[in-house]
Amino acid sequence: METLNNELVIEIKNLSKNFKELKAVDNLNINVFKGDVFGFLGPNGAGKSTTIRMLLTLIKPSGGSIKIFGKNLFRERLSILRNVGAIVEKPDFYGYLSAYKNLEILSRISGHDIPKKRIMEVLELVGLAERYKSKVKTFSHGMKQRLGLAQALLHDPDLIILDEPTTGLDPMGMKEIRDLIIHLSRDLKKTVFLSSHILFEVEQVANRMIIINKGTARVEGEVKELLNASHLTVTFEVTNIEKAKAVLSNTRWSKLMKNSANSKIEFTIDSNDVASLNRYLVENGIDVSSIIPTRSLEEYFLKITEEAS
Repeated sequence: METLNNELVIEIKNLSKNFKELKAVDNLNINVFKGDVFGFLGPNGAGKSTTIRMLLTLIKPSGGSIKIFGKNLFRERLSILRNVGAIVEKPDFYGYLSAYKNLEILSRISGHDIPKKRIMEVLELVGLAERYKSKVKTFSHGMKQRLGLAQALLHDPDLIILDEPTTGLDPMGMKEIRDLIIHLSRDLKKTVFLSSHILFEVEQVANRMIIINKGTARVEGEVKELLNASHLTVTFEVTNIEKAKAVLSNTRWSKLMKNSANSKIEFTIDSNDVASLNRYLVENGIDVSSIIPTRSLEEYFLKITEEAS
């Protein structure tokens, strides 16, 4: 997925937010271009939610500036926010009302004149059309997350800001939300600002990303370039671990081995070498039942820090 053009949708310069002695956001700079799915990454407490609250004018910055659609956010707040959709943390709804009625009421509160057809379109988009008459109190947490997304999309905004949108979803639900984000970008030409602490989630959908920690940017760039440069922790599950270890001894792979237990061997390995290692094992009589890549955000931070020192 590539940026559509060089038109800036979000331009954050030297943004800071202090809560007494705490610097929640510290001199942060971010550029998001039209058509981006922009991954906003960092561990819990990194300053992601504080930044998003400033983007939505829920709190004021201590310093710096924010432009959205080329306009000063705090001077032209209303005209900008009319074209922004957002889901922040856990969305709240009227539990005794239906999904449809909730969206109808929320559209009136927001000042948008949303026709019935559009309400049903967004419910279809998030996979809730068949439950449009159901009371929200019967919904699972994941379904409420979907309804929150429907609310964010109601007025057909050009910029969609999502704060941890897959929280509480099962793996299938997470995949459906990822597919929806891709659809919004590729097919509907929306710009998506996606906050998450899950690196894998962002890797699946984003074309560009920034990683922040302690309110400060650590690395920013094209997702493919950043992640291909890093090493994976890859777990190979094999049928005969002792034989596998013997086959790998005195090879370059043995130096990349981290842990081995039961039927699993962990390697720290370049992403481009996964297929080669798998082929080597199979050619030497080792059956590989699964290959599980993992890349924790903490490990990625550690790698970046070590390279910078």
